[in-house]
Amino acid sequence: MLRSHTCGELTIKNAGTQVTLCGWMQRSRDLGGMTFVDLRDRYGITQLVFNMDTNASLCEQARKLGREYVIKISGVVTERSNKNLKIPTGEIEIMVDAIDVLNESKTPPFTIEENTDGGDDLRMKYRYLDIRRNTVKDALLLRAQVAAGTRNYLNSINFVEIETPVLIKSTPEGARDFVVPSRMNQGEFYALPQSPQTFKQLLMVAGMDKYYQLVKCFRDEDLRADRQPEFTQIDCEMSFVEQEDILNTFEGLIQHLFKNIKNADIGNLPRMTYADAMKTYGNDKPDIRFEMKLVELNDLVKGKNFKVVDDAEVVVAICAKGCSEYSRKQLDELTEWVKRPQIGATGLVYARWNADGSLKSSVDKFYSADDLKTWMEKCGAQQGDLLLILAGETNKTRKAMSELRLEMGNRLGLRNKDVYKALWVLDFPLLEWNEEAKRWHAMHHPFTSPKPEDVSWLESSPGNVRANAYDMVINGVEVGGGSIRIHNKTLQQKMFSVLGFTNEDAQEQFGFLMNAFEYGAPPHGGIAFGFDRLCSLFGGSDSIRDYIAFPKNNSGRDVMIDSPSKISDEQLKELALQIKK
Repeated sequence: MLRSHTCGELTIKNAGTQVTLCGWMQRSRDLGGMTFVDLRDRYGITQLVFNMDTNASLCEQARKLGREYVIKISGVVTERSNKNLKIPTGEIEIMVDAIDVLNESKTPPFTIEENTDGGDDLRMKYRYLDIRRNTVKDALLLRAQVAAGTRNYLNSINFVEIETPVLIKSTPEGARDFVVPSRMNQGEFYALPQSPQTFKQLLMVAGMDKYYQLVKCFRDEDLRADRQPEFTQIDCEMSFVEQEDILNTFEGLIQHLFKNIKNADIGNLPRMTYADAMKTYGNDKPDIRFEMKLVELNDLVKGKNFKVVDDAEVVVAICAKGCSEYSRKQLDELTEWVKRPQIGATGLVYARWNADGSLKSSVDKFYSADDLKTWMEKCGAQQGDLLLILAGETNKTRKAMSELRLEMGNRLGLRNKDVYKALWVLDFPLLEWNEEAKRWHAMHHPFTSPKPEDVSWLESSPGNVRANAYDMVINGVEVGGGSIRIHNKTLQQKMFSVLGFTNEDAQEQFGFLMNAFEYGAPPHGGIAFGFDRLCSLFGGSDSIRDYIAFPKNNSGRDVMIDSPSKISDEQLKELALQIKK
């Protein structure tokens, strides 16, 4: 090794020790007779001292070092007179007696420090420099810690890690596939896996009863802060289990990770049905760090000649605690906020219960103070509270109110990133109707088992069939989802039929799985966690990009290596492909 120690491990206990360090020069300070240099590696920073009186030539050499030069130094650890207790090495410094420049560096395009002057695009172009910053480096170290914790837990309960293929068959269900042309089978294509779903089910048929994999998945879809074209899943499957077994096993995984990564005890996860989540929170991934639940007021507001609510399918309110003093300007701003196209409400009604006990609303023309009092009582409001009310078509109104609830949670500081609240959401609809295609689609995927008691409705009333499926939600983010699978060929064929597959289509796309089911498929089920999302949650970030070493930008491009890129005519010819000029 070129070094005897790292830049993050020396303390006052090492005083008097001769050491050799290697790293990057972060900054230097010339104080006349003394020059101080901060030397950095991934473990920390150590201050170096060069003394003009004891070694002038060495001091002059140090003064010529540029930012990010790679250097090797030798010297003696001494106690620092001006201590910096914010860093582990802040009580010592190195009196340097030899220096060796291992490599020079151009001046970096941005400052490689905690608070950098580089914008997102610039830092992504020079991602290898950005990773030197503690913020990014620590995110990647956290990712490694989460991966190790996951493997330790699953290995300890007899799961086996098995790799599945990356070049697979394209299927039209779900998001768009990334496809790979085959040179040896011209005119035919592989697809990159959106998940290893069918392979992990085949592993259950193969008798590998506890499987997991930290696996790369690929989806060709529009990008957002929590989306990347390639991402990582903690993919798991178990045999001879029911839903309760899956929930208990992977609740244990999350408890283990929180304890080991955050030293937090999140306790047992509460459970909520999909129907209750939609009615109470307006979405299927509720943030339960704060109350402000949706309350339906239909029975209290209709029949008062207020056409907006009389014509509405549903009238929903939330109670914003302590907000009765909101100004007209603030309420008008909220009204405009809910009317944005992303939210889609046509307007906002409000009612105040003022601190002096008086009641006031934006619809006093239609409702008396006694009416408002009944609203307040139903919503659990008290003096000083504010009701915000939306009306309209049920699904659209609940969705809009869900967004308003989250916005109010942000404005009132109720969504603390250091507080973690997790839950299971259960009993999703098995199918959803696609109006454009005029057919049913699987809400999760075609291999999800219906609830046993709902199987008889599969052909007569498919919209009422509940899935044997479950999602784990933490702080309003879906971090994992899965289901008990169909393991019976007859039921799987019926499911394909409901989804509009012909027998030929089903056989062509999934015949290998159907055939496997004829050789003794055990009851099985599983779950997949968004590994990148989980890491960002532990790190307190909204974006998974911060926790991926070399991410793509919002256009799906890697601006560092300039990818995707064109390929040569020779390559196109080998693949029997033509690109229109």
